[in-house]
Amino acid sequence: MAIHRISDEPAYVLHRHDWSETSLILEVFTRHHGRLALVAKGVKRPSSSFRPILLPLQPLHLAFGGNAEIKTLKAAEWQGGHVMPTGDALMSGYYLNELLLNLLAREDPHPLLFDIYASVVEVVASEHGEALESALRAFELLLLREIGLLPLLDAQTMTLLALHPAERYSLVPEGGLRLAGEFDHANLSGAQWTALQRALGEQVPFIATLRACAEVASALKPQLRTLLNYHCGVSALRTRQMMIDLQSL
Repeated sequence: MAIHRISDEPAYVLHRHDWSETSLILEVFTRHHGRLALVAKGVKRPSSSFRPILLPLQPLHLAFGGNAEIKTLKAAEWQGGHVMPTGDALMSGYYLNELLLNLLAREDPHPLLFDIYASVVEVVASEHGEALESALRAFELLLLREIGLLPLLDAQTMTLLALHPAERYSLVPEGGLRLAGEFDHANLSGAQWTALQRALGEQVPFIATLRACAEVASALKPQLRTLLNYHCGVSALRTRQMMIDLQSL
């Protein structure tokens, strides 16, 4: 059977782990082929030209081939743009990658989500605090919408009744968007949820959603965190727990 080969594919490394003494298995997010597993043979050798560029949060162009579930990396070129982030920004980047690893199926293309991810990585690399928080919330919303796990944000999920602008509503894993109860401390007004829904539908959704998240990021964060943990099947994502542990030191 002929080996299918792809060249010049935009990609980011999401995760890497040892495969042998000299090789790595890479989990990558590609623009046209979705999430893939690649074996990078000999990349751990000091002489390997791949070694310094196969890093997370770096824009790459990859060539790979093969018919098995794990493809073989043939070439990799760094596309430049920014240095590796550090500190909280680096942890935020790893958080983005963990979401993609948990929620995206293999070989399921999401070119729009890839472009959004690339934009968020640029914000992460710049390490701007307020912009970073808004960018993370925007990415969470757009990721959930892209994979069909985000309910409409301009109607109550169970009844499909329109939101009242002045009422408060909460987003919960098994009930969707509902009127905020006594113990729903994290909530937004109907007007705020509707503004988010409108932003998600814009022609350039990341920029519009980033702006819409700017004023509601703190109240949105715990609701989206709970929803994402639910769909990932965990009580807390590893990167979140690592950030909590580091902050407590």
